[in-house]
Amino acid sequence: MFSKNRNVNVLSGARFFLFGARDVWFVVGVPVFLYSLGWSFAQVGGFLALWVIGYGIVQSLTPVLIRRFTAGDAPGARSVPVLAFALAALTAAVALALGAGVAPVALIVGGLALFGVLFALNSAVHSYLILAYSEGDKVAINVGFYYMSNAGGRLAGTLLSGLLFQLSGVSGCLWGSMLFAVFAGLVALALPREHEPIALSGTADTAD
Repeated sequence: MFSKNRNVNVLSGARFFLFGARDVWFVVGVPVFLYSLGWSFAQVGGFLALWVIGYGIVQSLTPVLIRRFTAGDAPGARSVPVLAFALAALTAAVALALGAGVAPVALIVGGLALFGVLFALNSAVHSYLILAYSEGDKVAINVGFYYMSNAGGRLAGTLLSGLLFQLSGVSGCLWGSMLFAVFAGLVALALPREHEPIALSGTADTAD
């Protein structure tokens, strides 16, 4: 059931937790929370649609953005845990600010926007590396396994989003997201540091 390539297995594990980190507060927590604050169905749906569009735009610009920080080189394994831990720190900051009484609408909308930018960078770097780690005749198998992990993370995140919201509201969803992002970073620490791709031409990300 697992790939024979250790790097693919590690990156797929990180991918599982990365997408769980998004959906554990995005799928149920955010829309139900905004609806409870008086937003209409159309407003909630419109906001989430705009978020997805913005996420796609940022993801398409990822190669350009990363070149600015890597002197034109492609992202290496070192960037994966760094980006994951940055995502965890952002989510924790939103949860703490919400608990401190900061205006909830502005906080959730702004926090989710920043989350989308960091998440798009995380996701695109993952999808570049899955091709870098795949052998020539095993690309389809490895990418398929990788996206199976992607789907598993989304399923786990969706289920936990509803459960955590029922137990402790959107704050619980945020802390759950933070833990998933931390696990994504911890798993990614097992990626080999000696493998540093050289050229960056784009990403393979197709899953949203």
